[in-house]
Amino acid sequence: MAGMIRILAVGDVVGRPGRVALAHFLPLLRREAQVDFVVVNAENSAAGAGINEKIYREIRELGADVVTMGDHAFDKKDAFPVFEREERLLRPANWPRSAPGRGWCLVDGPRGTRVGVVHLQGRVFMNAWGDFFEEADRAVASLREHTNVVVVDMHAEATSEKVAMSWYLDGRVSLLFGTHTHVPTADATIRPGGTAFLTDCGMTGPYDGVIGRVKEAVLKKMRTNVHEPYAVASGDVRLGAVIVDVDERTGKALRIEPVFRPLPADVPVPAGRD
Repeated sequence: MAGMIRILAVGDVVGRPGRVALAHFLPLLRREAQVDFVVVNAENSAAGAGINEKIYREIRELGADVVTMGDHAFDKKDAFPVFEREERLLRPANWPRSAPGRGWCLVDGPRGTRVGVVHLQGRVFMNAWGDFFEEADRAVASLREHTNVVVVDMHAEATSEKVAMSWYLDGRVSLLFGTHTHVPTADATIRPGGTAFLTDCGMTGPYDGVIGRVKEAVLKKMRTNVHEPYAVASGDVRLGAVIVDVDERTGKALRIEPVFRPLPADVPVPAGRD
């Protein structure tokens, strides 16, 4: 539709199963849903924690315009140079400014429309970094000098922080989508000022486990306090995402649609821990 940009935001990609789901659904949605711009949260994409250059390239080649991360952004130390080099790979903006990489970017989208993407991290039950309200103000103001179409990935444990930020930025950003909990929420809405919001997209990965991990290991830890490595689970793989239509001129959301799809049974998920 002329004057409209369709944005797809994908929730936390978890391990190889999540990458298989992304590889299946992303080209499909690009084509069938006529998606124009894609943001993918990939903080769990490498063996369940962090990212590496190979996987970053893989996700970009599938059609992701921007890749966001979260509290596991720096789990793979060999990714540090990638964060420094790649402007479309984001760590949270409210991390120390001395940290590798950046927290927002401006990307050329379709038909000459530029899209700004901001990545923030919550504080409750997570590492207490800087003021995400202050960083949101700074990033959004900078991006809106160039475009009205701005997308925010709010990576937070507390739903209250995500909801609060959606009200705080209402009318200033086109979409604020939540990530991190790996559990999809049913509260997709458009705020009065025109900001589309979903508390959490859910993960893109295996739901036959505990938020993407093998359930036996998690249960053992919870029941005995004896820890063993949490391997990525493998069954019931699904895509968790959201599609939003945005007025290119005003940046206001016109429609929001959660996307939660099971991976077809005939799509194989190769064994492996990466």
